[in-house]
Amino acid sequence: MSTARSLRWRRFKQKTSIAAPQQSNSSAVKHDFAYDLLIMFVRNETVAALTVPILAIFVAATMLNWATEPRQLLLWLATIFITEGILLALCRQFKRQPRETVDLVQWRRNLAAAEFLYGVCWAAVAFTPFVVQSQAAFFFLFAALTVVTAIRMMFAASVMQILHAGTAPVTGALALRFMLTGEPFYWALAVVAVGIHFYFVFLVKNLQRTALSMLDYRAEKDRLIEELERAKAASDEARVRAEAANVAKSKFLANMSHELRTPLNAIMGFSEMIKDEVLGPIDNENYRSYAADIHESGSHLLKLINEILDLSRIEAGRYELTEKPIDVAATALESLRLMRIDAHQKNLRVVTDFRPDMPRIMADERALRQICLNLLSNAIKFTPDNGLIAVRAGILPSGEAVLSVRDNGPGIPEEEISQVLRAFGQGSLALKTGESGTGLGLPIVSGLAELHGGRFELRSKLGVGTEASLILPKARVLPVVPQPRKPAPAPQPAPAAEAVPYLMRGAA
Repeated sequence: MSTARSLRWRRFKQKTSIAAPQQSNSSAVKHDFAYDLLIMFVRNETVAALTVPILAIFVAATMLNWATEPRQLLLWLATIFITEGILLALCRQFKRQPRETVDLVQWRRNLAAAEFLYGVCWAAVAFTPFVVQSQAAFFFLFAALTVVTAIRMMFAASVMQILHAGTAPVTGALALRFMLTGEPFYWALAVVAVGIHFYFVFLVKNLQRTALSMLDYRAEKDRLIEELERAKAASDEARVRAEAANVAKSKFLANMSHELRTPLNAIMGFSEMIKDEVLGPIDNENYRSYAADIHESGSHLLKLINEILDLSRIEAGRYELTEKPIDVAATALESLRLMRIDAHQKNLRVVTDFRPDMPRIMADERALRQICLNLLSNAIKFTPDNGLIAVRAGILPSGEAVLSVRDNGPGIPEEEISQVLRAFGQGSLALKTGESGTGLGLPIVSGLAELHGGRFELRSKLGVGTEASLILPKARVLPVVPQPRKPAPAPQPAPAAEAVPYLMRGAA
Protein backbone atom coordinates (compact mmCIF):
# COMPACT_ATOMS: atom_id res chain seq x y z
CA MET A 1 0.00 0.00 0.00
CA SER A 2 1.33 3.39 -0.95
CA THR A 3 1.94 6.34 1.33
CA ALA A 4 -1.09 8.11 -0.18
CA ARG A 5 -3.29 5.21 0.86
CA SER A 6 -1.99 5.36 4.42
CA LEU A 7 -2.73 9.08 4.53
CA ARG A 8 -6.24 8.48 3.25
CA TRP A 9 -6.74 5.78 5.86
CA ARG A 10 -5.62 8.11 8.67
CA ARG A 11 -8.09 10.73 7.45
CA PHE A 12 -10.77 8.03 7.32
CA LYS A 13 -10.00 7.03 10.92
CA GLN A 14 -10.08 10.65 12.08
CA LYS A 15 -13.49 11.18 10.49
CA THR A 16 -15.02 7.95 11.75
CA SER A 17 -13.58 8.40 15.27
CA ILE A 18 -15.97 11.32 15.92
CA ALA A 19 -19.01 9.52 14.51
CA ALA A 20 -21.47 7.39 16.44
CA PRO A 21 -20.29 3.84 17.27
CA GLN A 22 -23.14 2.32 15.27
CA GLN A 23 -22.40 4.27 12.07
CA SER A 24 -24.02 2.57 9.07
CA ASN A 25 -22.00 0.86 6.38
CA SER A 26 -23.54 3.06 3.66
CA SER A 27 -22.13 6.18 5.30
CA ALA A 28 -18.74 4.57 5.91
CA VAL A 29 -18.17 3.98 2.21
CA LYS A 30 -18.62 7.69 1.54
CA HIS A 31 -15.18 8.30 2.91
CA ASP A 32 -11.93 8.28 1.00
CA PHE A 33 -11.31 4.65 1.85
CA ALA A 34 -14.26 3.53 -0.33
CA TYR A 35 -11.97 2.67 -3.25
CA ASP A 36 -10.74 -0.46 -1.50
CA LEU A 37 -14.32 -1.59 -0.86
CA LEU A 38 -15.29 -0.97 -4.47
CA ILE A 39 -12.27 -2.79 -5.86
CA MET A 40 -13.20 -5.80 -3.73
CA PHE A 41 -16.57 -6.02 -5.52
CA VAL A 42 -14.91 -5.64 -8.92
CA ARG A 43 -12.42 -8.41 -8.18
CA ASN A 44 -15.13 -10.75 -6.89
CA GLU A 45 -17.18 -10.16 -10.02
CA THR A 46 -14.31 -10.76 -12.45
CA VAL A 47 -12.92 -13.82 -10.64
CA ALA A 48 -16.31 -15.62 -10.59
CA ALA A 49 -17.53 -14.37 -13.97
CA LEU A 50 -18.84 -17.78 -15.10
CA THR A 51 -20.60 -18.83 -11.89
CA VAL A 52 -23.94 -17.07 -12.35
CA PRO A 53 -24.23 -17.60 -16.16
CA ILE A 54 -23.76 -21.35 -15.68
CA LEU A 55 -26.49 -21.24 -13.03
CA ALA A 56 -28.72 -19.35 -15.52
CA ILE A 57 -28.23 -22.08 -18.11
CA PHE A 58 -29.18 -24.71 -15.54
CA VAL A 59 -32.31 -22.74 -14.50
CA ALA A 60 -33.44 -22.25 -18.10
CA ALA A 61 -32.91 -25.91 -18.97
CA THR A 62 -34.87 -27.08 -15.91
CA MET A 63 -37.78 -24.69 -16.32
CA LEU A 64 -38.33 -25.86 -19.90
CA ASN A 65 -40.27 -28.72 -18.30
CA TRP A 66 -42.96 -26.30 -17.02
CA ALA A 67 -42.74 -23.23 -19.26
CA THR A 68 -45.42 -22.59 -21.87
CA GLU A 69 -43.09 -20.51 -24.08
CA PRO A 70 -39.56 -22.05 -24.41
CA ARG A 71 -38.50 -19.16 -26.66
CA GLN A 72 -39.24 -16.78 -23.82
CA LEU A 73 -36.71 -18.65 -21.63
CA LEU A 74 -34.10 -18.51 -24.40
CA LEU A 75 -34.64 -14.77 -24.76
CA TRP A 76 -34.31 -14.40 -20.99
CA LEU A 77 -31.06 -16.39 -21.06
CA ALA A 78 -29.71 -14.10 -23.79
CA THR A 79 -30.48 -11.00 -21.71
CA ILE A 80 -28.65 -12.60 -18.77
CA PHE A 81 -25.48 -13.02 -20.88
CA ILE A 82 -25.76 -9.49 -22.29
CA THR A 83 -26.19 -7.79 -18.92
CA GLU A 84 -23.43 -9.97 -17.42
CA GLY A 85 -21.14 -8.86 -20.24
CA ILE A 86 -21.97 -5.21 -19.60
CA LEU A 87 -21.20 -5.61 -15.89
CA LEU A 88 -17.90 -7.39 -16.55
CA ALA A 89 -16.84 -4.76 -19.10
CA LEU A 90 -17.44 -2.02 -16.55
CA CYS A 91 -15.49 -3.92 -13.91
CA ARG A 92 -12.49 -4.40 -16.22
CA GLN A 93 -12.58 -0.75 -17.22
CA PHE A 94 -12.64 0.30 -13.56
CA LYS A 95 -9.58 -1.85 -12.80
CA ARG A 96 -7.66 -0.08 -15.57
CA GLN A 97 -8.42 3.37 -14.14
CA PRO A 98 -5.57 5.03 -12.14
CA ARG A 99 -6.40 4.96 -8.48
CA GLU A 100 -5.61 8.64 -7.96
CA THR A 101 -7.88 9.91 -10.77
CA VAL A 102 -10.89 7.59 -10.48
CA ASP A 103 -14.24 9.22 -9.68
CA LEU A 104 -15.58 6.89 -7.00
CA VAL A 105 -19.06 8.41 -6.83
CA GLN A 106 -19.65 8.12 -10.57
CA TRP A 107 -18.21 4.63 -10.80
CA ARG A 108 -20.30 3.45 -7.88
CA ARG A 109 -23.39 4.71 -9.68
CA ASN A 110 -22.37 3.04 -12.95
CA LEU A 111 -21.71 -0.31 -11.31
CA ALA A 112 -24.92 -0.08 -9.28
CA ALA A 113 -26.91 0.64 -12.45
CA ALA A 114 -25.35 -2.34 -14.24
CA GLU A 115 -26.02 -4.55 -11.23
CA PHE A 116 -29.62 -3.34 -11.08
CA LEU A 117 -30.11 -4.19 -14.77
CA TYR A 118 -28.59 -7.61 -14.12
CA GLY A 119 -30.91 -8.12 -11.14
CA VAL A 120 -33.99 -7.09 -13.17
CA CYS A 121 -33.09 -9.69 -15.79
CA TRP A 122 -32.92 -12.37 -13.12
CA ALA A 123 -36.21 -11.11 -11.66
CA ALA A 124 -37.91 -11.56 -15.05
CA VAL A 125 -37.62 -15.34 -14.82
CA ALA A 126 -39.99 -15.27 -11.84
CA PHE A 127 -42.87 -14.35 -14.18
CA THR A 128 -42.33 -17.23 -16.57
CA PRO A 129 -45.81 -18.72 -17.32
CA PHE A 130 -46.16 -22.38 -16.38
CA VAL A 131 -48.27 -24.93 -18.20
CA VAL A 132 -49.53 -26.25 -14.90
CA GLN A 133 -49.30 -24.43 -11.57
CA SER A 134 -47.05 -27.09 -10.08
CA GLN A 135 -45.64 -26.87 -6.58
CA ALA A 136 -42.41 -28.39 -7.90
CA ALA A 137 -42.04 -25.52 -10.39
CA PHE A 138 -42.62 -22.90 -7.70
CA PHE A 139 -40.29 -24.62 -5.25
CA PHE A 140 -37.57 -24.77 -7.92
CA LEU A 141 -38.13 -21.10 -8.75
CA PHE A 142 -37.93 -20.23 -5.03
CA ALA A 143 -34.69 -22.21 -4.55
CA ALA A 144 -33.03 -20.94 -7.73
CA LEU A 145 -33.71 -17.26 -7.08
CA THR A 146 -32.73 -17.60 -3.40
CA VAL A 147 -29.37 -19.06 -4.47
CA VAL A 148 -28.90 -16.26 -7.00
CA THR A 149 -29.70 -13.68 -4.30
CA ALA A 150 -27.16 -15.25 -1.94
CA ILE A 151 -24.45 -15.29 -4.65
CA ARG A 152 -25.05 -11.70 -5.67
CA MET A 153 -24.95 -10.60 -2.02
CA MET A 154 -21.63 -12.39 -1.51
CA PHE A 155 -20.15 -10.66 -4.58
CA ALA A 156 -21.37 -7.20 -3.53
CA ALA A 157 -20.80 -7.60 0.22
CA SER A 158 -18.33 -4.70 0.31
CA VAL A 159 -20.68 -2.10 -1.25
CA MET A 160 -24.22 -2.03 0.11
CA GLN A 161 -25.51 0.30 -2.63
CA ILE A 162 -24.62 -2.23 -5.32
CA LEU A 163 -25.90 -5.11 -3.19
CA HIS A 164 -29.39 -3.60 -2.85
CA ALA A 165 -29.49 -2.65 -6.52
CA GLY A 166 -28.82 -6.21 -7.63
CA THR A 167 -30.81 -8.30 -5.13
CA ALA A 168 -33.90 -6.23 -4.29
CA PRO A 169 -35.51 -6.75 -7.76
CA VAL A 170 -34.99 -10.52 -7.54
CA THR A 171 -36.54 -10.90 -4.09
CA GLY A 172 -39.32 -8.44 -4.92
CA ALA A 173 -40.23 -10.27 -8.14
CA LEU A 174 -40.23 -13.65 -6.40
CA ALA A 175 -42.49 -12.40 -3.58
CA LEU A 176 -44.84 -10.71 -6.06
CA ARG A 177 -45.15 -13.87 -8.20
CA PHE A 178 -46.09 -15.94 -5.14
CA MET A 179 -48.62 -13.38 -3.96
CA LEU A 180 -50.26 -13.23 -7.40
CA THR A 181 -51.16 -16.89 -7.12
CA GLY A 182 -53.81 -15.99 -4.53
CA GLU A 183 -53.04 -19.04 -2.39
CA PRO A 184 -52.07 -18.66 1.32
CA PHE A 185 -49.33 -21.28 0.99
CA TYR A 186 -47.49 -19.24 -1.63
CA TRP A 187 -48.09 -16.09 0.38
CA ALA A 188 -46.22 -17.78 3.17
CA LEU A 189 -43.39 -18.58 0.72
CA ALA A 190 -43.33 -14.90 -0.27
CA VAL A 191 -42.90 -13.90 3.38
CA VAL A 192 -40.13 -16.51 3.77
CA ALA A 193 -38.34 -15.15 0.68
CA VAL A 194 -38.44 -11.62 2.08
CA GLY A 195 -37.27 -12.85 5.50
CA ILE A 196 -34.37 -14.75 3.93
CA HIS A 197 -33.41 -11.62 2.02
CA PHE A 198 -33.21 -9.51 5.19
CA TYR A 199 -31.31 -12.27 6.98
CA PHE A 200 -28.79 -12.34 4.13
CA VAL A 201 -28.45 -8.56 4.42
CA PHE A 202 -27.74 -8.94 8.14
CA LEU A 203 -25.04 -11.53 7.41
CA VAL A 204 -23.53 -9.38 4.67
CA LYS A 205 -23.23 -6.42 7.03
CA ASN A 206 -21.18 -8.61 9.34
CA LEU A 207 -19.03 -9.59 6.36
CA GLN A 208 -18.57 -5.94 5.48
CA ARG A 209 -17.44 -5.15 9.01
CA THR A 210 -14.94 -7.98 8.65
CA ALA A 211 -13.75 -6.51 5.35
CA LEU A 212 -13.34 -3.10 6.96
CA SER A 213 -11.35 -4.64 9.80
CA MET A 214 -9.17 -6.46 7.27
CA LEU A 215 -8.49 -3.20 5.45
CA ASP A 216 -7.82 -1.54 8.78
CA TYR A 217 -5.22 -4.16 9.72
CA ARG A 218 -3.65 -4.01 6.26
CA ALA A 219 -3.38 -0.22 6.40
CA GLU A 220 -1.89 -0.41 9.88
CA LYS A 221 0.59 -3.06 8.75
CA ASP A 222 1.65 -0.96 5.77
CA ARG A 223 1.95 2.09 8.00
CA LEU A 224 4.22 0.18 10.36
CA ILE A 225 6.29 -1.08 7.44
CA GLU A 226 6.68 2.47 6.14
CA GLU A 227 7.72 3.67 9.60
CA LEU A 228 10.23 0.84 9.88
CA GLU A 229 11.63 1.66 6.46
CA ARG A 230 11.95 5.33 7.40
CA ALA A 231 13.54 4.41 10.73
CA LYS A 232 15.95 2.03 8.96
CA ALA A 233 16.88 4.71 6.43
CA ALA A 234 17.43 7.21 9.23
CA SER A 235 19.52 4.71 11.22
CA ASP A 236 21.59 3.84 8.15
CA GLU A 237 22.20 7.51 7.50
CA ALA A 238 23.10 8.08 11.14
CA ARG A 239 25.42 5.07 11.08
CA VAL A 240 27.20 6.40 7.99
CA ARG A 241 27.57 9.80 9.64
CA ALA A 242 28.81 8.19 12.86
CA GLU A 243 31.34 6.07 10.99
CA ALA A 244 32.57 9.14 9.10
CA ALA A 245 32.79 11.10 12.35
CA ASN A 246 34.63 8.21 14.01
CA VAL A 247 37.15 8.08 11.16
CA ALA A 248 37.62 11.85 11.37
CA LYS A 249 38.03 11.60 15.14
CA SER A 250 40.64 8.84 14.80
CA LYS A 251 42.59 10.84 12.23
CA PHE A 252 42.37 13.96 14.37
CA LEU A 253 43.57 12.14 17.48
CA ALA A 254 46.38 10.43 15.59
CA ASN A 255 47.60 13.78 14.22
CA MET A 256 47.10 15.69 17.45
CA SER A 257 48.86 13.03 19.52
CA HIS A 258 52.07 13.65 17.62
CA GLU A 259 51.61 17.43 17.69
CA LEU A 260 50.93 17.42 21.43
CA ARG A 261 53.51 14.86 22.51
CA THR A 262 56.40 16.64 20.80
CA PRO A 263 56.08 19.91 22.77
CA LEU A 264 55.06 17.97 25.90
CA ASN A 265 58.29 16.00 25.83
CA ALA A 266 60.25 19.23 25.61
CA ILE A 267 58.21 20.80 28.44
CA MET A 268 58.63 17.77 30.69
CA GLY A 269 62.32 17.36 29.88
CA PHE A 270 63.29 21.00 30.45
CA SER A 271 61.07 21.34 33.52
CA GLU A 272 62.66 18.23 35.01
CA MET A 273 66.15 19.63 34.34
CA ILE A 274 65.20 22.90 36.03
CA LYS A 275 63.50 21.08 38.94
CA ASP A 276 66.54 18.86 39.51
CA GLU A 277 68.96 21.81 38.97
CA VAL A 278 70.96 19.82 36.42
CA LEU A 279 72.75 22.89 35.01
CA GLY A 280 73.26 24.58 38.35
CA PRO A 281 71.50 25.67 41.50
CA ILE A 282 68.46 27.95 41.49
CA ASP A 283 68.51 30.57 44.20
CA ASN A 284 64.77 31.28 44.08
CA GLU A 285 62.75 28.49 45.75
CA ASN A 286 59.59 29.54 43.93
CA TYR A 287 61.20 28.81 40.56
CA ARG A 288 61.99 25.27 41.63
CA SER A 289 58.40 24.86 42.80
CA TYR A 290 57.06 26.22 39.53
CA ALA A 291 59.27 23.82 37.56
CA ALA A 292 57.96 20.89 39.62
CA ASP A 293 54.38 22.01 38.99
CA ILE A 294 55.06 22.30 35.25
CA HIS A 295 56.54 18.80 35.17
CA GLU A 296 53.65 17.35 37.13
CA SER A 297 51.08 19.06 34.92
CA GLY A 298 52.86 17.87 31.78
CA SER A 299 52.89 14.30 33.11
CA HIS A 300 49.18 14.51 33.85
CA LEU A 301 48.43 15.90 30.38
CA LEU A 302 50.53 13.18 28.72
CA LYS A 303 48.69 10.50 30.67
CA LEU A 304 45.36 12.02 29.62
CA ILE A 305 46.38 12.04 25.95
CA ASN A 306 47.49 8.41 26.13
CA GLU A 307 44.21 7.38 27.77
CA ILE A 308 42.10 9.22 25.19
CA LEU A 309 44.06 7.58 22.37
CA ASP A 310 43.69 4.14 23.93
CA LEU A 311 39.95 4.58 24.39
CA SER A 312 39.48 5.90 20.85
CA ARG A 313 41.40 2.95 19.40
CA ILE A 314 39.31 0.52 21.44
CA GLU A 315 36.02 2.14 20.36
CA ALA A 316 37.14 2.21 16.71
CA GLY A 317 38.22 -1.45 16.85
CA ARG A 318 41.83 -0.54 15.99
CA TYR A 319 43.41 -1.73 19.21
CA GLU A 320 45.46 -4.72 18.07
CA LEU A 321 46.08 -7.46 20.62
CA THR A 322 49.43 -9.23 20.73
CA GLU A 323 48.45 -12.42 22.52
CA LYS A 324 50.77 -14.82 24.30
CA PRO A 325 50.63 -16.97 27.46
CA ILE A 326 50.64 -14.60 30.44
CA ASP A 327 51.33 -15.29 34.10
CA VAL A 328 48.55 -13.26 35.72
CA ALA A 329 50.15 -13.34 39.16
CA ALA A 330 53.49 -12.07 37.84
CA THR A 331 51.78 -9.24 35.93
CA ALA A 332 49.79 -8.24 39.01
CA LEU A 333 52.93 -8.25 41.19
CA GLU A 334 54.79 -6.12 38.66
CA SER A 335 51.93 -3.62 38.68
CA LEU A 336 52.01 -3.60 42.50
CA ARG A 337 55.70 -2.73 42.48
CA LEU A 338 55.00 0.22 40.18
CA MET A 339 52.27 1.48 42.52
CA ARG A 340 54.01 0.81 45.83
CA ILE A 341 55.12 4.42 46.29
CA ASP A 342 51.54 5.74 45.99
CA ALA A 343 50.31 3.08 48.41
CA HIS A 344 53.13 3.82 50.86
CA GLN A 345 52.28 7.53 50.92
CA LYS A 346 48.80 6.69 52.27
CA ASN A 347 50.13 3.92 54.55
CA LEU A 348 47.92 1.34 52.77
CA ARG A 349 48.27 -2.37 53.37
CA VAL A 350 48.28 -4.34 50.10
CA VAL A 351 47.83 -8.12 50.27
CA THR A 352 47.62 -10.75 47.53
CA ASP A 353 45.60 -13.92 47.18
CA PHE A 354 46.77 -15.87 44.12
CA ARG A 355 45.83 -19.44 43.32
CA PRO A 356 48.97 -21.59 43.79
CA ASP A 357 48.54 -23.51 40.53
CA MET A 358 47.12 -20.58 38.60
CA PRO A 359 47.26 -21.49 34.86
CA ARG A 360 48.55 -19.10 32.28
CA ILE A 361 46.13 -16.94 30.32
CA MET A 362 46.26 -16.25 26.58
CA ALA A 363 46.09 -12.45 26.52
CA ASP A 364 47.84 -9.23 25.54
CA GLU A 365 50.47 -8.52 28.20
CA ARG A 366 50.42 -4.75 27.73
CA ALA A 367 46.62 -4.64 27.96
CA LEU A 368 46.59 -6.86 31.05
CA ARG A 369 49.22 -4.69 32.74
CA GLN A 370 47.22 -1.58 31.90
CA ILE A 371 44.11 -3.14 33.43
CA CYS A 372 46.01 -3.97 36.63
CA LEU A 373 47.49 -0.48 36.88
CA ASN A 374 44.12 1.21 36.32
CA LEU A 375 42.36 -0.93 38.93
CA LEU A 376 45.14 -0.48 41.49
CA SER A 377 45.31 3.25 40.82
CA ASN A 378 41.56 3.63 41.49
CA ALA A 379 41.73 1.50 44.63
CA ILE A 380 44.69 3.46 46.04
CA LYS A 381 43.10 6.78 45.11
CA PHE A 382 39.80 6.18 46.89
CA THR A 383 40.92 4.06 49.85
CA PRO A 384 41.43 6.17 52.99
CA ASP A 385 44.73 6.28 54.87
CA ASN A 386 45.68 3.08 56.68
CA GLY A 387 43.19 1.18 54.55
CA LEU A 388 43.46 -2.27 53.02
CA ILE A 389 43.65 -3.42 49.38
CA ALA A 390 43.52 -7.06 48.29
CA VAL A 391 44.56 -8.33 44.86
CA ARG A 392 43.19 -11.72 43.93
CA ALA A 393 43.59 -14.09 40.97
CA GLY A 394 41.89 -17.44 40.49
CA ILE A 395 39.55 -19.62 38.49
CA LEU A 396 35.77 -19.50 38.84
CA PRO A 397 33.68 -22.73 38.99
CA SER A 398 32.62 -21.98 35.38
CA GLY A 399 36.27 -22.26 34.30
CA GLU A 400 36.68 -18.52 33.70
CA ALA A 401 39.73 -16.68 34.97
CA VAL A 402 39.24 -13.78 37.37
CA LEU A 403 41.52 -10.98 38.51
CA SER A 404 40.02 -8.69 41.14
CA VAL A 405 41.11 -5.72 43.19
CA ARG A 406 39.18 -5.05 46.41
CA ASP A 407 39.36 -2.28 48.94
CA ASN A 408 37.64 -1.30 52.16
CA GLY A 409 36.98 2.27 51.08
CA PRO A 410 33.71 4.17 51.34
CA GLY A 411 32.18 2.41 48.32
CA ILE A 412 30.11 3.68 45.38
CA PRO A 413 26.34 4.30 45.48
CA GLU A 414 24.52 1.71 43.37
CA GLU A 415 22.92 4.35 41.14
CA GLU A 416 26.37 5.76 40.25
CA ILE A 417 27.98 2.50 39.08
CA SER A 418 26.74 2.91 35.50
CA GLN A 419 27.92 6.52 35.55
CA VAL A 420 31.53 5.72 36.55
CA LEU A 421 31.70 3.11 33.77
CA ARG A 422 31.06 5.78 31.12
CA ALA A 423 33.83 7.80 29.54
CA PHE A 424 34.72 10.85 31.67
CA GLY A 425 32.18 9.72 34.25
CA GLN A 426 32.99 10.38 37.90
CA GLY A 427 31.05 9.56 41.04
CA SER A 428 30.05 11.85 43.84
CA LEU A 429 32.95 10.61 45.99
CA ALA A 430 35.53 11.84 43.47
CA LEU A 431 33.81 15.21 43.25
CA LYS A 432 33.61 15.60 47.03
CA THR A 433 37.19 14.56 47.76
CA GLY A 434 38.62 16.45 44.78
CA GLU A 435 40.63 13.42 43.64
CA SER A 436 42.24 14.10 40.28
CA GLY A 437 41.29 11.86 37.41
CA THR A 438 39.94 11.82 33.88
CA GLY A 439 37.21 9.24 34.28
CA LEU A 440 38.73 7.09 31.51
CA GLY A 441 40.36 4.32 33.55
CA LEU A 442 37.35 2.07 34.03
CA PRO A 443 35.98 2.54 30.46
CA ILE A 444 39.41 1.51 29.14
CA VAL A 445 39.39 -1.56 31.41
CA SER A 446 35.89 -2.48 30.21
CA GLY A 447 36.88 -2.02 26.56
CA LEU A 448 40.04 -4.14 26.93
CA ALA A 449 38.04 -6.86 28.67
CA GLU A 450 35.57 -6.97 25.78
CA LEU A 451 38.43 -7.13 23.27
CA HIS A 452 39.56 -10.31 25.05
CA GLY A 453 36.04 -11.73 24.90
CA GLY A 454 35.59 -11.23 28.63
CA ARG A 455 33.76 -8.75 30.83
CA PHE A 456 34.40 -6.24 33.55
CA GLU A 457 32.27 -6.24 36.70
CA LEU A 458 32.15 -3.54 39.35
CA ARG A 459 30.50 -4.31 42.69
CA SER A 460 30.32 -1.88 45.55
CA LYS A 461 28.48 -1.27 48.81
CA LEU A 462 28.45 1.97 50.71
CA GLY A 463 30.53 1.73 53.86
CA VAL A 464 31.84 -1.74 52.89
CA GLY A 465 34.12 -1.31 49.91
CA THR A 466 34.50 -1.87 46.21
CA GLU A 467 35.52 -4.87 44.13
CA ALA A 468 36.57 -4.49 40.48
CA SER A 469 36.90 -7.78 38.61
CA LEU A 470 38.26 -8.71 35.21
CA ILE A 471 36.73 -12.01 34.02
CA LEU A 472 38.25 -13.74 30.99
CA PRO A 473 36.51 -16.61 29.14
CA LYS A 474 37.36 -20.24 29.73
CA ALA A 475 38.77 -20.50 26.19
CA ARG A 476 41.66 -18.24 27.21
CA VAL A 477 42.66 -20.40 30.18
CA LEU A 478 45.54 -22.62 29.08
CA PRO A 479 45.98 -26.15 30.40
CA VAL A 480 48.35 -26.45 33.33
CA VAL A 481 51.70 -27.92 32.27
CA PRO A 482 53.71 -29.38 35.20
CA GLN A 483 57.03 -27.53 35.44
CA PRO A 484 59.77 -27.41 38.05
CA ARG A 485 59.15 -24.45 40.27
CA LYS A 486 61.68 -22.22 41.97
CA PRO A 487 61.38 -21.74 45.70
CA ALA A 488 58.75 -19.08 46.25
CA PRO A 489 58.65 -16.61 49.11
CA ALA A 490 56.22 -17.26 51.90
CA PRO A 491 52.74 -16.13 50.86
CA GLN A 492 51.34 -13.09 52.55
CA PRO A 493 48.30 -13.67 54.74
CA ALA A 494 44.95 -12.93 53.18
CA PRO A 495 42.87 -10.18 54.77
CA ALA A 496 40.22 -11.08 57.23
CA ALA A 497 36.75 -11.43 55.77
CA GLU A 498 35.42 -8.66 57.96
CA ALA A 499 38.18 -6.27 56.85
CA VAL A 500 37.73 -6.60 53.07
CA PRO A 501 34.50 -8.54 52.47
CA TYR A 502 34.19 -10.49 49.24
CA LEU A 503 31.64 -8.98 46.92
CA MET A 504 32.18 -11.81 44.42
CA ARG A 505 32.06 -15.41 45.60
CA GLY A 506 33.01 -18.66 43.96
CA ALA A 507 36.61 -18.16 42.76
CA ALA A 508 39.12 -20.83 43.63
